[in-house]
Amino acid sequence: MRMQYDNPILSRRAAAVFALPTLVFIGVFLAFPALWAIYIGLTNLRLTGISAIQPRFVGFANFVSILRDSFFHNSLRITAQFVLGSALIGQLLLGLLLAVLLYNVKGPINDIVSSIVILAWIIPEVVVAYLWVAFLDYDFGLLNATRNLLGMPAVNWFFSHPVLSIIIFNTWRGTAFSMLLMGAALQTIPPSFLETADVIGASEWRKFRDIMLPLIRPHIITNAVLITIWTFNVFGPFLLTGGGPAFATDLVSIYTYRNAFKYFKLGYGSAISTIILAINLILASVYMKLARRGRA
Repeated sequence: MRMQYDNPILSRRAAAVFALPTLVFIGVFLAFPALWAIYIGLTNLRLTGISAIQPRFVGFANFVSILRDSFFHNSLRITAQFVLGSALIGQLLLGLLLAVLLYNVKGPINDIVSSIVILAWIIPEVVVAYLWVAFLDYDFGLLNATRNLLGMPAVNWFFSHPVLSIIIFNTWRGTAFSMLLMGAALQTIPPSFLETADVIGASEWRKFRDIMLPLIRPHIITNAVLITIWTFNVFGPFLLTGGGPAFATDLVSIYTYRNAFKYFKLGYGSAISTIILAINLILASVYMKLARRGRA
């Protein structure tokens, strides 16, 4: 005898009531600020002068000026290098490598390595930035002091290798998230799969390529989405270089800050943030398309 349930456990009306607080929170703290920033980007609002009191609607003039600005093109180029080096090559691959290496390691080694990596993540970003300034400083930095002891000349890292310096800083800072996420993904693999591979004599590389990698691919894509967007919008490198020298580390986040709060062009800065939002949506859409193609 087939049993039929006419009344669901939770009606649509009850579900809507439970979801309402979340929807209100998203609307007030996410949707409304985003729409307000888009509107401000269509005006000539400034933080000083007559435009601060009586802003004028200028349409897409700010967006046209931004797209023609060579400094914006420079910041996009530097940000692309920064995201590629820090997020995709640095955090993603290094986090996956650490997770795989620690997967079968038990005992104090696992605890020590995990604690060191997580410690770099939970320390406040301002503290981490000043630690790296002290480490890479040309005159008094620990790295150059060590090089001098070894008879090697000191290097002005922030001047000679500015992008590489902030890539290493952000990779050291953010690898823990990738390691934790990939470690949790590896724990979802049934142990019998790997035990069968051991029985037939599969190498560690074959186990990773043919078993681990296909099963955790959705988690890798999720990780790539998150760290790409976070890295694209990160502001921490400003604490190391201030965008210099000569705009060599002028990320789009720093470019936005400089125009909005240093040059007081709030409308212009809001237009930049709108463009950044559009870029983030495009990146997320590309990753989601890759994820769907991978599942198919």
